[in-house]
Amino acid sequence: MTKEIVVKASPKYISQFQKGFPLLNKENVTTSIQNIQDGDILKLVDTHNRFIAKGYFGIQNKGIGWLLSWKEQEDIDQAFIHKKIQAAINQRLHFFYSEDTTAFRVFNGEGDGFGGLTIDYFDGYYLIQWYSRGAYSFHEEVMTSLRELTDFKGIYQKKRFAQEGKYVEEDDFVEGTRPSFPLLVKENGVQFAIYLNDGAMVGVFLDQREVRKRIRDEYSKDKRVLNTFSYTGAFSVFAALGGAIETTSVDLANRSLSKTIEQFSINGIDYEAQNIIVEDVFKYFKYAVKKELSFDLVILDPPSFARSKKHTFSAAKDYKDLLKEAIAITEKNGTIVASTNCSTFNMKKFKGFIETAFKESNGKYKILEEYTLPEDFKTLSQYKQSDYLKVAFIRKL
Repeated sequence: MTKEIVVKASPKYISQFQKGFPLLNKENVTTSIQNIQDGDILKLVDTHNRFIAKGYFGIQNKGIGWLLSWKEQEDIDQAFIHKKIQAAINQRLHFFYSEDTTAFRVFNGEGDGFGGLTIDYFDGYYLIQWYSRGAYSFHEEVMTSLRELTDFKGIYQKKRFAQEGKYVEEDDFVEGTRPSFPLLVKENGVQFAIYLNDGAMVGVFLDQREVRKRIRDEYSKDKRVLNTFSYTGAFSVFAALGGAIETTSVDLANRSLSKTIEQFSINGIDYEAQNIIVEDVFKYFKYAVKKELSFDLVILDPPSFARSKKHTFSAAKDYKDLLKEAIAITEKNGTIVASTNCSTFNMKKFKGFIETAFKESNGKYKILEEYTLPEDFKTLSQYKQSDYLKVAFIRKL
């Protein structure tokens, strides 16, 4: 039985917690966490021991636990978790009935009332991601809720609570039936090959759904497209289906070649007519300048942090310089789709990077449209960092 432990809020954070801020970290509590166990229920109180909220202890890269309820008499139990998952499913019912899109997020952590846990849906299969041992201590309650609320084909999970939030390598199958991989799912009518049992990644980032659709529908026809940090080539596939003259996908990972070939092939696109390059993106930029290559549409969606033999990239520090590299090989009146999933800065600061990059490149620009997370990635207004995605479509004037 998990025990309930009283934790005191730091005075300067009390009003923030009272308004619904959900993340506990070492800075915003004064209680020592030495003897607290993963999964213990925490009762957060103010300096006069008055109840603020309750949650659970679970160390992850963001903090030491999550607040889940601001009602003193509410228990964090099976009924509580059932209710949260049911509400999340109900809000996404229209996705379940879509024939065009069969992959989406069903439960988005703190946005749906339980930080440290996400659940994605892939054509009848559910993928649970646990971001701390504390979150995982509720796995029976979550599984019971999914059994009661859904008619699943199978359930997979990924434990992301090894050192620094890294993925724990194991067989991720939990129960139900195993599909034959790749599992083919659809997004706005386009097919994706999904692997639920092959490391931390499954083959597509679901949070970019609206951006991919926009690239296909409005920005690709008769264009030469460069997709950097291309992973499995999802943006390139959408661009090709939108009528791009040619796509060039660049990623450092060796597996990106076979994965991108697969994504083109399952959508009936001749991958040999596309360019798929396994190389450090920064090296490719230098090559493109040397060869005087230029593109009508350049997609920049780097990881928040990446390390290669020659480069360490941090979005917070280096995005401006990355943009300058892209500006140099974008045609006049071409478009740069600048995207980041880094949660340590907001859209205003991101636009500052864009402004500085163009200024230092002696260029002019216009932001045509902006995107943040799609509706299934529900966020909390009291916790701004949860809305991490920032995308700007930029016209180079």
